[in-house]
Amino acid sequence: MARQRKKKGRPVSGWIILDKPLEMGSTEAVGKIKWLFGAQKAGHGGTLDPLATGVLPIALGEATKTMPYVTDGTKAYRFKVAWGAQTSTDDLEGEQIKVSEKRPERAEIEAILANYTGVISQIPPQFSAIKIDGARAYDLARGGEQVDIKAREVEIDEIKITEHAADETTFEVECGKGTYVRSLARDMGIELGCYGHVTELRRTLVEPFDEADLVSLSDLEAAKPEIVDDEAVDYSTLDALLLDAGEAMGGLPRVELSDEQAQRIRMGNPALLIGRDAPIAEDEACAFIKGKLLAIGEIGKGTFQPKRVFNL
Repeated sequence: MARQRKKKGRPVSGWIILDKPLEMGSTEAVGKIKWLFGAQKAGHGGTLDPLATGVLPIALGEATKTMPYVTDGTKAYRFKVAWGAQTSTDDLEGEQIKVSEKRPERAEIEAILANYTGVISQIPPQFSAIKIDGARAYDLARGGEQVDIKAREVEIDEIKITEHAADETTFEVECGKGTYVRSLARDMGIELGCYGHVTELRRTLVEPFDEADLVSLSDLEAAKPEIVDDEAVDYSTLDALLLDAGEAMGGLPRVELSDEQAQRIRMGNPALLIGRDAPIAEDEACAFIKGKLLAIGEIGKGTFQPKRVFNL
């Protein structure tokens, strides 16, 4: 019988809500956090462009099982659009491909914002992570290929102007999964007849995480433990910056378990929920023991039936 190889790294679990620095890619950020924590496993809760900053939730260990509840959540961005030019990347990185002398008044912009609210059709940028026949659109575009990206529906809850000057406007937008802010800038510029591209982009929310949860890379690096004889001595300062995996569950119904109930769920068995306030039926709920996420499951006939149990 083949021996199982020991996993490299620590079995540390939790969420780090990184204030992603400018010009760092999401994959690079995940690798950095995984290395800092010496973690066995890591992943992020929604890609953020290298030229964007802000909320990048990174899950470690067992918390990676909660990633779908974050990637599908509401996002919010603060972004600045420069008017007068459209670029090949729809941001500062690309070359100007169309220019205009026109500059829109604030009232003109406000008049079209309703067109970018609700469920809208949007074509992602040529330079994006969309896959075309198995290849990333940005790889094809960098190779000089004109990519045919089909429009798709996205949902925008709200978009508003926070500042306006002659050549640029700052917006805040709250939207659903898959929305490209760069496409918003491009499409608004075309509709206004002046063209436009994003010059600054900051993500302020990946529900349920917001800017209040942010940790800077410099703070994480400062908390990294000393290495003695090729091993870290004490990760406690760094681990104190982690949020519990359960923080990702947002508004999902939750139940607090006793030690006896928790033991049944750890064995994969249903647990009877007792008490006047115990929920009777929920298609999806999460169970906690002493404030820590233990399982995701369903509630029916007064019992919690685990579907996914966490080894925390």
